[in-house]
Amino acid sequence: QVQLVESGGGLVQPGGSLRLSCAASGFLFSMYPMNWYRQAPGRERQWIAGISPTGMNPNYDASVEGRFTISRDNSKSSVYLQMDNLEVDDTAVYFCYAPQKGLWGQGTQVTVST
Repeated sequence: QVQLVESGGGLVQPGGSLRLSCAASGFLFSMYPMNWYRQAPGRERQWIAGISPTGMNPNYDASVEGRFTISRDNSKSSVYLQMDNLEVDDTAVYFCYAPQKGLWGQGTQVTVST
């Protein structure tokens, strides 16, 4: 089955950290670039980070650069998003996306609150 499954979301206080995981199956993961998006309530889905098939040259939206790190482990068919120094405005549902497959995960909720 071709799918992406995110995990690792939760409730965290401002300044805290979370690590999101996205496990791929059903396609040759190592051949495809991967992205992370997020969608806050009442807002459009926003691209936040991308990574090439080899893991080189990650890139980030300005809103998360310096705080978030995207990485991948092709041996595990997984992509990760390390989120540090989280802010209340980071509250959203986070999705991984394989653009060349047009494939989205189901999303994982991240809530940053006191």
